[in-house]
Amino acid sequence: MQTEGRDRFNASVSRSHRWGLILAGGDGKRLLPLTRRIAGDDRPKQFCAVLGDETLLNQTQRRISRLIQPWRTLLVLTSTHEPFYADEVAGIASSRLLIQPSNQGTAPAILYSLLRLREMDPNGVVAFFPSDHHFSDDEAFTDHIDTAYAAAAARPEMIVLLGIPPETPEVEYGWIELGVPLERPVPESVSRVSRFWEKPSATLASQLMERGCLWNSFVMVGYVQAFLNLIKHALPGLLNAFEAIRPSLFTVHERAAMRDLYSGIRSSNFSQDVLSMQANGLAVLRATGLGWSDLGEPGRVLSVLERKGVQTEWGFTPGRGDDGMLVRKSVAV
Repeated sequence: MQTEGRDRFNASVSRSHRWGLILAGGDGKRLLPLTRRIAGDDRPKQFCAVLGDETLLNQTQRRISRLIQPWRTLLVLTSTHEPFYADEVAGIASSRLLIQPSNQGTAPAILYSLLRLREMDPNGVVAFFPSDHHFSDDEAFTDHIDTAYAAAAARPEMIVLLGIPPETPEVEYGWIELGVPLERPVPESVSRVSRFWEKPSATLASQLMERGCLWNSFVMVGYVQAFLNLIKHALPGLLNAFEAIRPSLFTVHERAAMRDLYSGIRSSNFSQDVLSMQANGLAVLRATGLGWSDLGEPGRVLSVLERKGVQTEWGFTPGRGDDGMLVRKSVAV
């Protein structure tokens, strides 16, 4: 697509229905050996200054502020983490904070936010951003997310995933196998998803890399209703459970209703239990030049810091055990 046509395509999207949702409710258990050393407590990684002076949550908020107005950016948190995030969110309006009673995985967190957004803006186009990711090029990130918003607006029945060209046959990521490109006016960099592979074996990951498959960054953009349709087909029981408490949303009864609900649902993962189940409603944007890394493991953090030329005094040495010494893992940044 020519630059002029791409500009018209992106400009066609109304920002009045653009929302951002930051997922910050995870426990960050795999990174605890490192975050304990940095912060001196068991805070989840998103509330820790892992890369520089800002917490990962603050970095995520700053990054997406280039795209979305702050009052249209919501945070999904977990009440058990309140001691770690209370000061960080003190200046944020309570209407922007979605507090879960406990962490039951990404599927309930995403569904909760979607049902609240449906009440606020039924025509909303929402992007989900994990709070524990690193991007070395924020400008390239902004350009790709703008394109994803526009692609979702052009194809309102589909969810657009941000796909990262792989550098290694990573077994801890979800992989996206590309189908045919979407029709114009959507750019050729956006294709249908042929299949979604969640955490493949080492052998399969190498094969997927050879076939030109992409890492799933778990950054996703789509209409609220498109996300709800995916969940309806994959996890109908979970959707029905949440729909039952719809009358309590935005009332004084919401917190108690959420506690009762979360006490009776099982933990579920949006990638494994929703995305992997139905590729028909998924598209993927091939996102190059982002310098992306999922900071889920200490080795990935150390690799990012090394490439940034940052020296630390944490006392961690790659290649050792869990007593403060970390096994290093090569990642692309």
